[in-house]
Amino acid sequence: MSLLETIDKETGPDPRASVIVLHGLGADGNDFVPVTQELDLSAAGPVRFVFPHAPVIPVTINGGYAMRAWYDILGADLVQREDEAGLRRSLASVEALIEREKARGIPAQRIVLAGFSQGCAMALLTGLRHGERLGGIVGLSGYLPLAASTAAERHAANTSTPVFLAHGRMDPVVPIARAIATRDALQALGYAVEWHEYPMAHSVCMEEIADLNRWLLGVLASF
Repeated sequence: MSLLETIDKETGPDPRASVIVLHGLGADGNDFVPVTQELDLSAAGPVRFVFPHAPVIPVTINGGYAMRAWYDILGADLVQREDEAGLRRSLASVEALIEREKARGIPAQRIVLAGFSQGCAMALLTGLRHGERLGGIVGLSGYLPLAASTAAERHAANTSTPVFLAHGRMDPVVPIARAIATRDALQALGYAVEWHEYPMAHSVCMEEIADLNRWLLGVLASF
């Protein structure tokens, strides 16, 4: 398996932490570069942001049109019919990115896995199953995929990994009920979830960025 192409941005030399940011359906790694530029993590030392590009695949819900996607979307109901094969292929790709960061000298506990929408699904899918404790998992405007298998497949190493979940109350793409179900499922499994909701649609807002900034500083300062 070839490593995904990425955009890497470092806030200073010799980064002490890495944040892998997974974009949403139809976007690419460039999408969240401006958002992360609004963050100030200087108190935690230099940080490397990694923005991978998802592969280009046909997406059923969009008439089979090929676009960047972590997995196929088979219908409007995101959880009844899931592209399990596609999800697991991308899980392996994200795992490879985590391994690359470790090879570049960043310990697992200083790697944060973050994502928006489809990227959120991938961050949760991968982060909960990763074999070493990660620094944190960030899920923005998304949901927990393959939810029924989470309890059986999650790795004990990440049971104490903090999770940041945020969602828009007027989200027409991923209804907030889906995100609330995700929050409740993770809390029922014992995860420490910090939950935020905002008066927005399927997007990101400045209040959310400020909340995420504070949370990231807390996570990265703990190691």
